[in-house]
Amino acid sequence: MKATKKRRDNMLERLTTENRNQRTMDLDTMTIREILAIMNEEDRSVPLAIESQLGNIEAIVQLTIESFNKGGRLIYLGAGTSGRLGVLDAAECPPTFGTDPRMVVGLIAGGEKAFLAAIEGAEDSEELAVKELKELKLTEKDMVIGIAASGRTPYVIGGLKYARTIGASTGSIACNANAAISAYSQFAVEIETGSEILTGSTRLKAGTAQKLVLNMISTASMIGIGKVYKNLMVDVQPTNAKLVERSIRIIMEATEVPYEQAKKYYQSAEGNVKTAIVMLLTDCTLEEAAEKLDRAKGFIRQTL
Repeated sequence: MKATKKRRDNMLERLTTENRNQRTMDLDTMTIREILAIMNEEDRSVPLAIESQLGNIEAIVQLTIESFNKGGRLIYLGAGTSGRLGVLDAAECPPTFGTDPRMVVGLIAGGEKAFLAAIEGAEDSEELAVKELKELKLTEKDMVIGIAASGRTPYVIGGLKYARTIGASTGSIACNANAAISAYSQFAVEIETGSEILTGSTRLKAGTAQKLVLNMISTASMIGIGKVYKNLMVDVQPTNAKLVERSIRIIMEATEVPYEQAKKYYQSAEGNVKTAIVMLLTDCTLEEAAEKLDRAKGFIRQTL
């Protein structure tokens, strides 16, 4: 056990996310303004670090779209902050894009309880990820994306290994070069965010990088399956008063009609924004609009 721990400690020494930031060696003596300023400066480097990985992110998006078109799912897999970010991105898809909650899934080592509190030892188990993917009935149609700032989390490695044996598509997101998880994914995103202002606190730059990449993957994938018209979220689910108003304004923007007319069509379409837009743009009935969208696989432009 001690030998294993020593090997892990040695591995941590090689990770840039674990290095000390030379600019913040006296972090505890800085003023609040100085701390905020240096955090802001360090955060600016994150989008630039992501830029070099756009090709691999593009490939992951393409695989995700292919999975969706085959009736498959997007499954995020991570531990700690990485896992929480995957769960968060998955949770935002149903209200934003009108997806079934089972279409984008976030798995975090230790289960739902781990979202609020660390579950000791969960991230160190490859078998736990296999068990959870089996419970989800993973198939070759699915897309599995492993997320780990260190790039070496056993839970993520175990999940990616199993996904490959099933024939599922795989991708990975790490914040260190030559990450261990990269060896188990078809396309590996390695964002070198470097040392954190607070040594080893990868919820900072590394977490920001992961969130930005997850935003890219889910948003671009949803655009790729017809969930967006122009730059409007036309499959938004109006689950509260604010979203009802947003829905009506989306109809206004898409069709250039006044508020009252947009509201009338929103009601006629039974709260379905996309159907209301097609009704207005093609001057058709609710039933005809639904048929047009079905033939166009949900793409509004293809109904025009």
